[in-house]
Amino acid sequence: MSSIDEIKKRFVNEIKLRAYDDKYIDKNEEREILQIAIQLNVNIDSARAALVQVCDDNEYVMESQLIKQIKDQVEAASSDDGRIDQKEFDMILASTKSAAKNRKSDRELKKMIVQVMEDTGYNKVKTGWFSDWYSALKKELGMA
Repeated sequence: MSSIDEIKKRFVNEIKLRAYDDKYIDKNEEREILQIAIQLNVNIDSARAALVQVCDDNEYVMESQLIKQIKDQVEAASSDDGRIDQKEFDMILASTKSAAKNRKSDRELKKMIVQVMEDTGYNKVKTGWFSDWYSALKKELGMA
């Protein structure tokens, strides 16, 4: 039987192992880490809280937290008129870029934001008379 300290140490090591190269925990790595916690008989909420804590302590970025932040901001941006304009998109990108601590490229972050907009149905955008910035962006990202 492992002691609580041994379990904590193993868990922290598993997180650091996965974040070592890029200081970023993507969804797959997060799933693996939580699976290990379950195998160690750690409750999922405690495991998730510990994961967030270790990431904060070591300045690792969690993809799931970025996506949640993007979702909240996309929702807020479209709440006034049901649409997102290019300026609002750029503000979401700037905020996400800051939260991502340069662990992801602008292109990867734009794709993440577009994906969240598409997945949540908040993909109604304000376009200009002669331009559709969102369609152009999706084409540029290879998502159109």
